[in-house]
Amino acid sequence: MKVIGVDVGGTFTDLICCDVTTGDLMVHKVSTTPQDPSVGVMAGIRELCELNNIASSDIEYVLHGTTTATNAVLEHKGARTGMITNDGFRDIIHIARHQRAEHYSIMQELPWQDRPLVRRRHRKTVAGRLAPPTGQELVPLDEAGVREAAEALKIEGVESVAICFLFSYLDPRHERRAREIVSEVMPDAFVTTSAEVSPQFREFERFTTASISAFVGPKVRSYIKRLDAALKAGGVQGELRVMASNGGVATAGMVADKPALTLLSGLAAGVLGGAWVGRQLAKDRLITFDVGGTSADIGIIVDGAVAETDARSTTIAGFPLLLPMLDVHTIGAGGGSIAYVDRGGAFRVGPQSAGASPGPAAYGRGGAEPTVTDANLVLGRLDPNDFLGGGMRLDLNAARKAVQELANRLGLGLNETAEGILTILNSNMANAIRSRTVQKGIDPRGFALVAMGGAGPLHGVEVAAMIGVPEVIVPPYPGITSAMGLLTTDLKYDLTRTQFQTSDAIDVDRLNREFLDMEAELRKRLAADNVRPEAMSFKRMGELRYVGQGYELKIAIPEGVLTRDRMAGVWAGFHAAHAAEYGHAFEASTIELVNVRVSGIGQMPNLEAAARPAGGSLEAAKLRMIECVFRAGDSLRSLKTSVYRRSALPADVPIQGPAIFLQKDSTTVVPPDWTARVHATGSILIRVGGEK
Repeated sequence: MKVIGVDVGGTFTDLICCDVTTGDLMVHKVSTTPQDPSVGVMAGIRELCELNNIASSDIEYVLHGTTTATNAVLEHKGARTGMITNDGFRDIIHIARHQRAEHYSIMQELPWQDRPLVRRRHRKTVAGRLAPPTGQELVPLDEAGVREAAEALKIEGVESVAICFLFSYLDPRHERRAREIVSEVMPDAFVTTSAEVSPQFREFERFTTASISAFVGPKVRSYIKRLDAALKAGGVQGELRVMASNGGVATAGMVADKPALTLLSGLAAGVLGGAWVGRQLAKDRLITFDVGGTSADIGIIVDGAVAETDARSTTIAGFPLLLPMLDVHTIGAGGGSIAYVDRGGAFRVGPQSAGASPGPAAYGRGGAEPTVTDANLVLGRLDPNDFLGGGMRLDLNAARKAVQELANRLGLGLNETAEGILTILNSNMANAIRSRTVQKGIDPRGFALVAMGGAGPLHGVEVAAMIGVPEVIVPPYPGITSAMGLLTTDLKYDLTRTQFQTSDAIDVDRLNREFLDMEAELRKRLAADNVRPEAMSFKRMGELRYVGQGYELKIAIPEGVLTRDRMAGVWAGFHAAHAAEYGHAFEASTIELVNVRVSGIGQMPNLEAAARPAGGSLEAAKLRMIECVFRAGDSLRSLKTSVYRRSALPADVPIQGPAIFLQKDSTTVVPPDWTARVHATGSILIRVGGEK
C-alpha cells in the first residue's frame, strides 16, 4: 500500500511516498506555485512517481497539508462575505469584548475593526430569538426577512454568507432554516452557520469563527475541487485527505463544507512529524523547530502529548477562533527572510520574505535583497552546486552582491554582515521558543530540539545553544517532516457542545445522554467515510473552570457510563491541572463544566518506522573539506569544515564539528564544540561537547 504526503510551504512543496507495508520512503521537493498551489502539487506527484517507477493507480491515499485558508486570512484575500444575524446584533463582530491586546493604547490595531471579515453594509438583521438555558423560542424566525436579506446580499455581489444567531449552540433550528432559504436565493454562494462551525457559547468568538469559515470558504472549496479533479485526471484513484488543525485529517468533502478546519493545517503536520521522530527515539519531551522559507513554527511536546490551544487564546491574524487546534507558535523567520536597515537605522531580519518568486538573490530569479539563504551561502554553509541534491544551482556571486550592499550601509565587512543576519534570525527564533517554554514555567534544558524544515537543521544547533538545550535531533528527512507527519495521523472529527453544569449539582444522566448522542453522530460521519466500526475510537474531553472564572482548562473524561464517583476523578484532575498551570488550586471551590467534546478517530494506514539506507564508512561519506565561517567568542573565524553525504554516513560513529551534512531536502550544520552521531533510526543526534 502506497500513501503520499504533500505539504505546501511558502517556498517549496514537499512530498513523501511511503510503502506502508515495507516502510520504504521516497522523497521529493518542488517549487511552490503561489498562483495555484495545486499545479505544484500535481507536478511534484508526477515527478515523484516517475523518479521511483510508481504507478499513479497504486496510490491509495494522498494526504495534504494546505496553506490556502491560512494565507487567505493572513493576506486578507478572501471572498466578499455577508452575514445574517438577529435584530440589534449587527455589530457583535465589530464591538467584540472589553479586553484589548494593549489595554492602555488608543492607537492599537484591532483586526476585526481595521480589516473586517464582513463589511458592515453586508451585515443584515432579521427578527427571531431563542433564549437560554434550553433554546426556547421567544420570537419566531422571520423567514420573509431572511429571504429579503439574501436577495439584498445577492444584488451586492456577496459570494459567501455566514448565518449567526444568538444561542444557536442550544438549538440550531433558526440557523438551519435560514441556511435553506439563503441557499434557495443564492444557489452559487458558500453558506455556513455558526452552530455548524462551532456550537459553543461566546457570541463574538463563535460569530467570528463562522465569518472566517465563510471568508475562506469559496477559495478553499475551489482549490480542493481543482486538486481532487487533477488527481483523478492524473490517474490517482486513491482518496484525498486534508490535514486539519486538530491534528487529524479530514475528507475532501468535509473540508469543502467546513474550510476553517484547515487553518494552520501544515503547521499541525509538522508538530506531528516531530512527535513521530521522538517516539522512534523514545524521547517524549521535545521542542519542534520547523523552519521553512517564510516562517518558523514552534511546538511543545510534553510526555509525548502535543499541547492544544485554549479557547480564549486561539487566533489567526488576530481574529479569535473557537476550534480545536494544536498549539503551534509561528513567527516570520525563514530562509527567505529579508535583512534590511529600518527607518531608525536598526539592523533587522524578517518578517518580510522573498518567498518562492523571486526568492533569495542566490536563486537567480531576479531577487536582489539579502536574505538568510544568501547569508548562509556567503558563509560557506550551503553548497551552491548541491542545493536540493543538485537539482538547483545557487548563484554565489549574486548572494555576495546582495549581502555586500547591506554591509556597505552598515559599515561592516561581508562576513560580519552575513553572520549578523544569522545571529539576528537565530535570536528571534530563540526568543519565540522562550515565549513557549520559559515564560510558561517550562525549563527547555530538559528537552531535545527537533530541527525540521529546509532551514531548521541549518540553524537548529545555534538556536539550541542560545536557550540551553543540550541535544538537537535532525530527522531522516528534515525538509519534509511536515509531509511525513501527514503519514502518522488518522481521520479525526470533533464535536463540541456547551453544558454549563457544576460539580455540586452534576446531572450525570444528562451528561451520559450528551456523550452517547455525540458519539452516535461521529459514528455516522466516520461510517460515511468508509471507516469500519473496529477502526473507530473516541476520546472525551471537558472544558472546566472554577465558578466565576473566565478561562477553562481541558480535562480528559473517561469513557463508558459516568457516575458521580467517576466524575469525582474528573474534578480532582481539574484541581491538579489548575495547580500545574497557575501554581495553585482552590479545592474547596465549585467547579463548572462548560463544554464537552468528543473526538471521533478513524484509523488510517500509518507510518510505523522508516527503512534507513545503509551507510558505509565515515571516510567514504566524506566529500571534501571547505572553509566555513563560524563565530568563536567575539570574533569570526574561517575553519576547515568536513562536508559529508548524509545518506552514506555510518550509524553510531561520532562526528566532531565543524561539519556539514548534505541531502536533497536540507543541509545540516554542526558547529564547533558539538558532536553528531547517526542513530539506528536514521535521525542525527547532535550534542554539545564531546561524546556522552
